Amino acid sequence: MSALRALIKRNTKLFFKDKGMFFTSLITPLVLLVLYSTFLGNIYEETFRDALSSAGTAVTDTLINGCVWGELASSLLAVCCVTVAFCSNMLMVQDKVSGVRRDLTIAPVRHSTLALGYYITTLLSTLLVCYVATAVCLLYMSMVGWYLTTSDILCILLDVFLLVLFGTALSSIINHFLSSQGQISAVGTIVSAGYGFLCGAYMPISQFSDGLQKVLSFLPGTYGTSLLRNHALRGVFEEMGTQGFPSEVVEAIKDSIDCNLYFFGDKVELSAMYLILGVAVIVLIAVYILLNVLHSEKVSN
Repeated sequence: MSALRALIKRNTKLFFKDKGMFFTSLITPLVLLVLYSTFLGNIYEETFRDALSSAGTAVTDTLINGCVWGELASSLLAVCCVTVAFCSNMLMVQDKVSGVRRDLTIAPVRHSTLALGYYITTLLSTLLVCYVATAVCLLYMSMVGWYLTTSDILCILLDVFLLVLFGTALSSIINHFLSSQGQISAVGTIVSAGYGFLCGAYMPISQFSDGLQKVLSFLPGTYGTSLLRNHALRGVFEEMGTQGFPSEVVEAIKDSIDCNLYFFGDKVELSAMYLILGVAVIVLIAVYILLNVLHSEKVSN
């Protein structure tokens, strides 16, 4: 345990000392927030306004803003929990490039302890950045349209924690195979550009073709995004019902923005989404452990 604590302390210090790595991780949510609010905000507002106006009930700006920023915040957090994990986990690859990883393995430190040290450090660093991003989103939502309860906030924090566990495990597995600075940049670019589409953050999965929807329904990140959407917008949908909007309209909106997800035609309940995401985290961590065990055996032989 003393060796693990020393590794976590060492990795954490290096993460915050490396200004490039730290600010890249920290600035990612801020950049996404600006991009989302600038390019997607108006699109979401027009979509919600048209959908609610068709119900024949007066729509307040506060309700519209609550809808827009509930979707924007959930999209931003869904992406950040994974992309920031890849930024925070760069130290694992940098140690390989610089030869520090080889020096650490020469010392009396087990490969499993070394791997766990990287994982926990990445987890803590990513959680810090993502919870700061969550606080910023909640603060802004409180100014434009607040419909959240304490229970909603706690659920959002839990969703972020689970998605960070998922993102950290995924980045640990992929980074295990990387060994150069160029590979880090390439993977980071691919993940940043592609993950938002795969998890339904940039564009709701309901807007994709039926075939692609079926494929994406197998990806755990999809359900993480939906969990955040449900908890960020639960109060908004409740307010719609209070103001007299037909339940059919509310359900249609939920379907359109992936609050309701369907697996081959069957609606996936929130409890099932948690189960899928939790199992995915356990499986990915197990794969990461197995990779390090096999690598350790290969080195020893």
